Formats: sequence, C-alpha cells, structure tokens
Amino acid sequence: MPAIAALEPLGESAMRSMIRLVSLALSLALAAAALPAGAAGSAAMDADSPVGLWKTFDDKTGAARAIVRIYEQGGLLFGKIEGSFTPGAEHRVCAVCTDDRKNQPMLGLVIIRNMKRTDGEYSGGDILDPDTGSVYHCKMHVEGGTRLVLRGYIGFSLLGRNQTWQRVPPASLPGGANS
Repeated sequence: MPAIAALEPLGESAMRSMIRLVSLALSLALAAAALPAGAAGSAAMDADSPVGLWKTFDDKTGAARAIVRIYEQGGLLFGKIEGSFTPGAEHRVCAVCTDDRKNQPMLGLVIIRNMKRTDGEYSGGDILDPDTGSVYHCKMHVEGGTRLVLRGYIGFSLLGRNQTWQRVPPASLPGGANS
C-alpha cells in the first residue's frame, strides 16, 4: 500500500487568503439569495419584455417619429418620449392634452401608463396620442424580441388600431447608452 503523504499545515498568509476567499464566496451567496425570485430573468433582461427603447413611426408616412423608453415602476410599465425625429420637438408641449399632461413638454412626456403583464401580454393601462390628446385603452406584446405591437382602443379591443414599434439596439445609441 502506498504511503499517504501528510498534509503540511497552512502558513499564516495562506490561511488569511483562504479565509478571504471563503468570506467572498459566502458574501456572494448571501447577495444572490437576497435577490427577488426571478430577478435573473427580470423584465429588463427578457427579450419578450417591452422594457427598453423603441422607435415609433408615423401611421400615414411610415417615417420615424420618436424614441420611447418603456420602463418598470412599482410593478407596472410606463413609456415616455425620450427623443424625436420632428424638428423643433424640444420646444413643443402637449397643448391638446386634456389631463395632467396638458402643456407638458413633449420630450419626457409619459404616453403609456399603468400596463401590467397578463397572460403573455401587457394590458390594463392606457396610451396617449400626443397629436390629438386622445387617451386610449392599450394592449401590447413583443414579437421576435424586436417588434412591439401596440393596440389602442376605446371600449372593446375590436374597435381600435395597431401600431408596431421597433426596438432600438443599445449599440446604435450615441455613446453606446443602453436600455
């Protein structure tokens, strides 16, 4: 039978290194345990989530109109105008709005409110058409990770219209900003 080599005791420096390593591993494990369930698959990281930046288009011309950021707040989704392809937009306000958004600047204007996830889509909130001041019930879902299909309607979903927005890739933003 071969002899088993005796382990030499660790030196003081090696022992401190080992303790730091175990302490770091324990800290990481505790931090991971403190995350909410499913945080690794949170809305911001999910390709099927609408959270992020989206390019909107004019219904009549098909021209790019604005960049809208959809974000989560208090478990609900909201969307605000972050940029515009319309000259002079930085000076425009929503003069036709009839609610608390009346005369608010277009840039930064919250146009999607209170959307919650239900059965694979987001609904229960509303969307503002800042050109008319009209507010519609809204449903939305992501298709293929790159298209956001929104339906604005009055009363029943059958009485409404769709719009499709395109996800803005983070690499295409100035300075490499991300969503």
